[in-house]
Amino acid sequence: MPASSWNTRYRERTAPMEPSAFVRVEVAPLLPPPGRALDLAGGAGRHAIWLAQRKWETTMVDASDVAIGIAEERAGAANVDISFVHSDLTVDRPPSGPWDLVLIVHYLQRDLFPTVIEGLGNNGLLAFSVATRRNLERHERPGLPYVLDEGEAPALVEGLDILHYAEGWSIEGRHEARLVARRRAG
Repeated sequence: MPASSWNTRYRERTAPMEPSAFVRVEVAPLLPPPGRALDLAGGAGRHAIWLAQRKWETTMVDASDVAIGIAEERAGAANVDISFVHSDLTVDRPPSGPWDLVLIVHYLQRDLFPTVIEGLGNNGLLAFSVATRRNLERHERPGLPYVLDEGEAPALVEGLDILHYAEGWSIEGRHEARLVARRRAG
């Protein structure tokens, strides 16, 4: 979806402020001590702010300047420092690592995974939650190009150690693949 569409969406809807259940319940217990975190397609900043509040040195990337504006305002209100990068990940590479954590929630760009994995530091975590085809049974979004086939998620992190993997209906009502994987040291 072009950045202009995301800008319209963020102008017309109130973005959630609380981090997703995936981050609070499934990712949080697996997090190492705070280090450098990258929140890709971070939207209005709910996850970046949550990480920064937990002492992570956080960088958030999004294609929507409207979303980044909202995230900057929210980060200021929360009194946390976050580096914001306005970037279209379909064209631009993500910021260089090494990253101790890369977080991707509700965004799918399959060709981004090798670059993200390359940017992980030793023992760095990649955590993502992406809708599956089954989500289309209840929701028309995200559309078919932006959902995973059931069982596809582990193939996206080949070479990493999977610490957590689940597929199913989330408490937020989306059918998702939720995965946390670690890059081996060395």
